[in-house]
Amino acid sequence: MNAEEMARLRKVSFSMGIMLESASPRLCEKGMPHHGSPDKDPAVRLACLRTAGELAVPFTSGILIGIGETRAERIESLLALRDLNDEFGHIQEVIIQNFRAKPDTKMADAPEPSLDEHLWTLAVARLIFGSAMSLQAPPNLQRDGLAALVGAGVNDWGGVSPVTPDHVNPEAPWPHLVELAAETTAAGRHLAERLALAPAHALEAARWVDAALVPALLARIDIFGRARTDSWHAGAGHPMPVHAAAWVDATRPLSVHPEIAAIIDKARAGADLSEAEIVALFATEGDDFRGVLRAADQLRAEVVGDGVSFVVNRNINYTNICSYRCNFCAFAKGRATPELRGPAYRLDPAQVADIAEEAWNKGATEVCMQGGIHPEYTGHTYREIIEAVKTRVPDMHLHAFSPLEIHQGASTLGMGLHDYLRMLKEAGLSTLPGTAAEILDDEVRAIICHDKINTQEWLEVVRAAHEVGIKTTATIMYGHVDRAEHWARHLLHVRNLQKITGGFTEFVPLAFVHMEAPMGRRGKSRAGPTLKESLLMHAVARLALHPLIPNIQTSWVKMGGQGAALCLQAGANDLGGVLMYESITRSAGGTHGQEFSAQALEKLARSIGRRPWRRTTLYQAVAEPKSRAA
Repeated sequence: MNAEEMARLRKVSFSMGIMLESASPRLCEKGMPHHGSPDKDPAVRLACLRTAGELAVPFTSGILIGIGETRAERIESLLALRDLNDEFGHIQEVIIQNFRAKPDTKMADAPEPSLDEHLWTLAVARLIFGSAMSLQAPPNLQRDGLAALVGAGVNDWGGVSPVTPDHVNPEAPWPHLVELAAETTAAGRHLAERLALAPAHALEAARWVDAALVPALLARIDIFGRARTDSWHAGAGHPMPVHAAAWVDATRPLSVHPEIAAIIDKARAGADLSEAEIVALFATEGDDFRGVLRAADQLRAEVVGDGVSFVVNRNINYTNICSYRCNFCAFAKGRATPELRGPAYRLDPAQVADIAEEAWNKGATEVCMQGGIHPEYTGHTYREIIEAVKTRVPDMHLHAFSPLEIHQGASTLGMGLHDYLRMLKEAGLSTLPGTAAEILDDEVRAIICHDKINTQEWLEVVRAAHEVGIKTTATIMYGHVDRAEHWARHLLHVRNLQKITGGFTEFVPLAFVHMEAPMGRRGKSRAGPTLKESLLMHAVARLALHPLIPNIQTSWVKMGGQGAALCLQAGANDLGGVLMYESITRSAGGTHGQEFSAQALEKLARSIGRRPWRRTTLYQAVAEPKSRAA
């Protein structure tokens, strides 16, 4: 294709490709395999590959071995591909394909390359391209040598169709996917589905994919750029995949890779994990994935036992008017969207106190109060809310104000963080929700909440709270534009601060609900985390934060009842609160309801053989009279 044709095709295609086969002009001479095939002139094919690079088209290429070329010519062909990729970065995979003789062709009696020749070429290709390149060998052409191919450097089996033959090699049927998965596992790797776009390029969609196709791509990939393989989405109320229960089956024998087992052992010993080690845990598949979940659950049992805690509480979001423009938030209302997903509102302190009193009478021991950053709010506004509630309900625990609100309140009064927090504490503030954290990495924050406090400012607010004697939770909101390394950095920030202050009571993973979120609606984010990613977030948090943070909470609002039950078998020990009148996740399209009653939470815990117990915000048992009222 010429540049114009390729540019037209790029608008409707995620990737393209053409085999180089060989860069040797010798193979085009009379009597050689490419003679009489002008489109196999190496110069023509290399020009096509260059055009693809200039147009930023993700491209598949590779070489065909065993057609009369020398080993030196194979190396020259691979180097030609590497030179192009070094210049443009567009070669998404390199195929090393072995020649198969066909009847009724001039090469019907030509010898086919041996498995050893194939392995040698694969190993050389891996050395030439390094670890980052996706290196492929067709699995149907070496049915008895798959383990050897993996050992030589293969990381991809290419397109394996369950419904169509290999039209180039119809005599060699594709292996059944179940068989291929078993043989891949036997070779020490795990079979994982990808799209037509290689994962590394899928993660750089804005660079490699036409803008009109990016939403479709993001909706179909996981955090590593591979294919989403089930229809579950956070907050959507979808049923669990039928195989999910097997992931947390404690009776199933496992064979965990020694490298993953070593990281797990290090975490269980309470040592600090590195960013790379945490990323490795998030990247696990197969038995390694199940091994991480099992290790986290065993550690949970050792640290906090078999109890499942929850708090009877009430959410109070006193305003949805906000001057910030977070791309993930469907709750806040600004001047441009006063009626979007309901009208804008603002409750005065007396109205907040009314709601808190109602919650107390229904058995709540905590009110969780947060709201948008109203342009008219000052630091005194938050104190007035506290005083109103405390006057009406003196014994209510006030779990209130995100670090963003604290930062805003202190700024409006020209006060230092410590002095402002002491003022709120004296007024009756009990603890802080560790929200507004999203992802504690400014690379991500620049995309999802560019005008919000940055990572260091969030940590400074929380550290100041701990230093004046105010405990906080810690949260992470994951599954949008983030990557595993961002998750790892977030966990390390939380762990490092906890080592200094000891002020975190729990860690709360909050899955991104994409349905009504602005960046979800615009196709600028992934469609929330996968179920596997959500289970790993709870499990890896248990391991990476051990022994500093004993409580890992799962959110029924995000995960649903069945999902929360799975998380409780993957390292979590707390179900959060009943959350009377939950509204923020509902605004984003969540369907799991406004409240999960205490009885329902208890039933959920018992359904997996665990003992439910009602706690205070600070993880003390609730006195029986208040428990009965709830």
